[in-house]
Amino acid sequence: MTDPSSVAATRGLEHPMVEARNVHKAYGRLEVLKGIDMQVHRGEVLCLIGPSGSGKSTFLRCINHLEKIDGGQLSVDGELVGYRQQGNRLYELKDKEVCRKRAEIGMVFQRFNLFPHMSVLDNITSGPMWVKKASGGPSRDRAHQLLERVGLIDKVDAYPNQLSGGQQQRVAIARALAMDPKLMLFDEPTSALDPELVGDVLDVMRSLAHDGMTMIVVTHEIGFAREVGDTVVFMDGGVVVEQGDPVQVLTDPRHERTQAFLAKVL
Repeated sequence: MTDPSSVAATRGLEHPMVEARNVHKAYGRLEVLKGIDMQVHRGEVLCLIGPSGSGKSTFLRCINHLEKIDGGQLSVDGELVGYRQQGNRLYELKDKEVCRKRAEIGMVFQRFNLFPHMSVLDNITSGPMWVKKASGGPSRDRAHQLLERVGLIDKVDAYPNQLSGGQQQRVAIARALAMDPKLMLFDEPTSALDPELVGDVLDVMRSLAHDGMTMIVVTHEIGFAREVGDTVVFMDGGVVVEQGDPVQVLTDPRHERTQAFLAKVL
């Protein structure tokens, strides 16, 4: 968990890192997000919990425009996600501009999404070199630093199929960090891992939180949310049911739906 005083200090800045106002998203007649209001401030770790199908992952994907919202406003670092505003009208950004904005947001998925035909080193350097047009030498140096950080420097020449699930996920985190993101999104990063592999991934995430990285984490790891989160948000049925300090939400929830969920998972 980041220092509460430092998090509070950032809230005096002119805009939060992420702000959602009445965000809606539907797939045909299925309304997945039903008016989400949320703020995430610089240096804050926000943990999203809730049952499967509650809209947590969809909301995360909307933040970097992998999904387009159908209503409301969503901004990152003071800029609308996927759109620009001119007067009272919104204009969708071109794909190239969306990709440029998306490069500022790191995302770690459930299933790692590493390129199977590339070595660990090439997986990490591909983004900086292809997207940011960074030169090879500095990109490789940065990759080695990040692999050292996630405890996998000895796997630099390995391929994904030679790694355990936990190792692949740590490489995925290193790959996201190689782009020097201002925000990290984690979509249930430990849900596909065997229990004994979860700890190493959570340790890397704890380290990022300690260093002040702004993070939104969709997770079923309630202990991690309690220990590392600055804010916990409980979602169900496409709405925010309850949010607040982790200790309050997780040990003394006010809403019956939150109480029922935690009674099942704790």
